[in-house]
Amino acid sequence: MARQPRLDAPGALHHIMGRGIERTRIFRTDQDREDFLNRLADLCIDGGLIVYAWALMPNHFHLLVRTGRQSISKSMRKLLTGYVVNFNLRHKRYGHLFQNRYKSIICADDPYLLELTRYIHLNPLRAGMVGDLKQLSHYRWAGHSAIMGRVKRDWQDIKTITAYFGKGRRAVEKYEQYVREGVSLGKRPELVGGGLIRSLGGWSQVLSLRRKGVKVASDERILGRDRFIRRLMSEVEEREKKTLRLGREVPDLLTLTKRVVRGEGIQESELRSGIRKREVVRARRLFCQLAIGKMGYPGAEVARFLGVTTSSVNRLAVSEEPANLKKYLKLF
Repeated sequence: MARQPRLDAPGALHHIMGRGIERTRIFRTDQDREDFLNRLADLCIDGGLIVYAWALMPNHFHLLVRTGRQSISKSMRKLLTGYVVNFNLRHKRYGHLFQNRYKSIICADDPYLLELTRYIHLNPLRAGMVGDLKQLSHYRWAGHSAIMGRVKRDWQDIKTITAYFGKGRRAVEKYEQYVREGVSLGKRPELVGGGLIRSLGGWSQVLSLRRKGVKVASDERILGRDRFIRRLMSEVEEREKKTLRLGREVPDLLTLTKRVVRGEGIQESELRSGIRKREVVRARRLFCQLAIGKMGYPGAEVARFLGVTTSSVNRLAVSEEPANLKKYLKLF
């Protein structure tokens, strides 16, 4: 069967897994691990990716990332190709290092952002590479130590995760407790792929719905419930249509964000929040009118990107046009 094309969208959350060919060790030394992380850091600094969680295992890796200002395929190609070239030079070997292509599953933020952060960061403990959570909190080759404040990783997005648990040191303590509660849950196979069975949490749920005659959408490339899957597929289809109409690829939402916040003199964090300051609301209205009205992005996708409700972005998109809208149209 022909493999399906990758799914992607601006702001999409991906669980990415890559394995060594024939169980080859892809990280042999600390120099290998540092090389991989430096390349990952460069992608974050350049805005290509946002990284929430990661773990480097001897023969595979896990990443929990959000698509940035370039496609996930472009970011991963840059990360892995450069790493393999240097790895082969360091270890005097030739040929492929990774097994086929990496696996990428698009995930719904709720509940999978936190669930996958915990799952990925517990990998070294489940594999016996560290003895307990105290050792894990100091372990350099997984993102848990950065969230705990033990290892500095400026490129890792820590605040998004800790914000779910409050503020300051108390938030970190609550996060640690959340991770501790995940130890007894085991390997969690439902978190390492997409499709109907995993999205619903097992065959029992699938059979229950089938007996009731309920049909739900599923896709092996997506980990999320029926509504999320349908919305994502609709967004991808709409974006493809828009690209065909324009005859070229439309700018991504992060590129638009950079232009708007620079032009309007606000912070990106302000735009992508529910802050109601007058200048921020004005910039958000401008952003929505450009993204939805001029670039053709669906309202739901823009809302997810901004962290606000779909109704609010749709309302802003059809409100009176700001006087300075025209100066941004050169984007198109």
